[in-house]
Amino acid sequence: MGAAPEREGGQIMLLTSAFVAFALLLVTVVVSATQVHLERKRLFDLADALALTAADSMSHETFYSGAAERPTDDAVLSLTDAEIQADVAAYLREHPDALAGLHGVRVVEASTSDGRTAEVSLTALARPAMVSWVTQLWSDGIIVRAEARARAW
Repeated sequence: MGAAPEREGGQIMLLTSAFVAFALLLVTVVVSATQVHLERKRLFDLADALALTAADSMSHETFYSGAAERPTDDAVLSLTDAEIQADVAAYLREHPDALAGLHGVRVVEASTSDGRTAEVSLTALARPAMVSWVTQLWSDGIIVRAEARARAW
């Protein structure tokens, strides 16, 4: 039981180096995927806020021109595409901080299908936080989409 054979020298260092490189690549992928997921969640929050604002609003012209009906027990707020689009544009104009951190946000759709439901669809470009050779394919960005609906009562 003498000395260890010399042919084993340095193999642990090679194995450790390969493991560290693999772990760092895995970290870049996980961090990038997490950032894209968080940007998508923020876009969903923005779409929810826009749909809720559009569903809860009534233009002053509609209310004060007498076009609004007298309230009854089963009365509902009626929505139009033009009012929803105007409310979405006004919200984005009045709350520029809602777009902070999001890139290339675009309103794809702001409409109503039944006159009671405000439907808002947004897209944005999410860029991976850490670009390595693993995530290089997505370095130009990943398009994320969010849709939200809110009902006017």
